Amino acid sequence: MSVPSSTDRATWLQLPAKDALARKLRIAAWFVSAVVLALVGVMQRIRIPLPEDVSLAFLPPFHAGVNALGAIVLILALIFIKQGKVRLHRAMMFAAMGLSVLFLLSYVAYHLTSDPTKYEGVGAMRTVYFTLLITHIISAAVSFPFILFTFIAGFTNQFSRHRKLARWVFPLWLYVAVTGPACYLILRPYYGT
Repeated sequence: MSVPSSTDRATWLQLPAKDALARKLRIAAWFVSAVVLALVGVMQRIRIPLPEDVSLAFLPPFHAGVNALGAIVLILALIFIKQGKVRLHRAMMFAAMGLSVLFLLSYVAYHLTSDPTKYEGVGAMRTVYFTLLITHIISAAVSFPFILFTFIAGFTNQFSRHRKLARWVFPLWLYVAVTGPACYLILRPYYGT
């Protein structure tokens, strides 16, 4: 059965699950997750020098913008699925995954070539910043493979599994997408110092 042209939820729910494809994609998701986590670990220790006339200083605000746009797309995806507009929900989820890939590639490029910016604030704002940063990092690391699994479940018509995962993965993903720009805005005065 092909993808229905209707946005009717009942029509979509009748699609047969693609279990064999889902198994293969889940193996790929574990592999990608391991590679990404290894890259994140490596980028803390390695710096690739850029030519003197090249700067990637434009990337931190770009990252914040991509994350903020990702949060908006995730909220739209939720609204569309609550309205039964499956086709629009799927389009938003593909957009969210695309934004995540774009973010991840540019984030790794930036951190492999640039020294980290240190937060120099004091007082209560320091506590706020590090609380947001630590919970952002932990949430991103924990949610990453499960975002992939949730996407795979929806993509392969395993709708019951998709819904079960999405109930807790969605809020975690949204938290990561919102706290990323918040951390950037707090850290912004210290870039270039």
